[in-house]
Amino acid sequence: MNSLKRIFGPSTLVAAAFIGPGTLTTCTMVGVKTQYSLLWAMLFAIIATIVLQEMAARLGWATQQGLGEAFNRQFTKGISRYIVFFLVIGAILIGNAAYEAGNIAGGVLGLDLIIGEWKGFPIVIGVLCFALILVGRYQWIERILIGLVIVMSICFLITAFTVKPDINAILKGFIPQKISGDNFLLIIAVVGTTVVPYNLFLHASTISKKWDKEASLKDLRIENTASIILGGLISILIIITAASSSSVVNEVKSAKDLAIQLEPVFGQGAKWLMGIGLMAAGVSSALTAPLAAAYAAKGLFAWSDDETNWKFRAVWMTILLIGVLVAVTDVERVLIIKFAQITNAILLPFIVIYLLYLANTKKIMGNFVNGLFSNVLGIVVIGVTLLLSFKSLNSIFGFW
Repeated sequence: MNSLKRIFGPSTLVAAAFIGPGTLTTCTMVGVKTQYSLLWAMLFAIIATIVLQEMAARLGWATQQGLGEAFNRQFTKGISRYIVFFLVIGAILIGNAAYEAGNIAGGVLGLDLIIGEWKGFPIVIGVLCFALILVGRYQWIERILIGLVIVMSICFLITAFTVKPDINAILKGFIPQKISGDNFLLIIAVVGTTVVPYNLFLHASTISKKWDKEASLKDLRIENTASIILGGLISILIIITAASSSSVVNEVKSAKDLAIQLEPVFGQGAKWLMGIGLMAAGVSSALTAPLAAAYAAKGLFAWSDDETNWKFRAVWMTILLIGVLVAVTDVERVLIIKFAQITNAILLPFIVIYLLYLANTKKIMGNFVNGLFSNVLGIVVIGVTLLLSFKSLNSIFGFW
């Protein structure tokens, strides 16, 4: 096993996928509004991502199939099949469509900073993504865009050290404290931007294509953990940087508010760095989300592997179209992004329940079923996300 592959592989794509405009916007909101007090929520989200992505990756490795194929294979008839299909389709259509709207809105925020505001930007991004996916020549562009996101992340690293944050306050922020009603939505947004349901489908499918059964499970776990910790560290740095600039920015409503946090180091260049980073993060994620939905549907309904199949294309085109239509409205881009993260977090526990079931099914996993540690953490993730979902919905609609 190549030593680099032990660290950089399919899981790197997962980490890159959740370091999108949603993560940048949500983590900035957390830092500005709560300082360091919700760092524990990000730590929980990172641990949850490592655990759940390892389950999905192990399933893809053990079965050499994606998560959609595993669902289709296990639930062959009866009411359970209809429930699973309903939930997965909901995650695909609702979750991915919301996420896609956030991706495109993030790309637009970046272009607003670089060029200036224009209502036609969502359509431009949508047409570009449509053309790239249709001709299948997007991989090299995606790599360039991910590279630009990494550059922006390095800028946050430099800024976080330069602003000299309060270390004691940071350490205290990793200890859970009493949660005020206003912070429940922020916490669930943190979870939703880190533990992304479609990444579970994407990871299992990618693993099944790039890691054969001869590969080491230990290497798979090392690669998964290293990549997600790296992505999580970037998220934590964004929160720390935003907290340090909270005296200047009281609320995040525009791309300019996002750029201010980099000004202590990069001055006027902060606008360009943030603009390019947001645009790159938005477009790269906007290419990934529709395809992840299409791959999940292909496995779920046992369609052919031909990516030119009209049903496969219909799924990714629908997700992309919904994203453009939502992003082109007059709703604030930042609110669209926040709504996408909350929607994903509410859908998450239902997908995790079935992932946990599959990971404990010997018929599917053979000798690689979950151990006690994975099961306990999986149940904790389900419990916490269900509680957060209920509390967040209650704070909005007043059910209780």
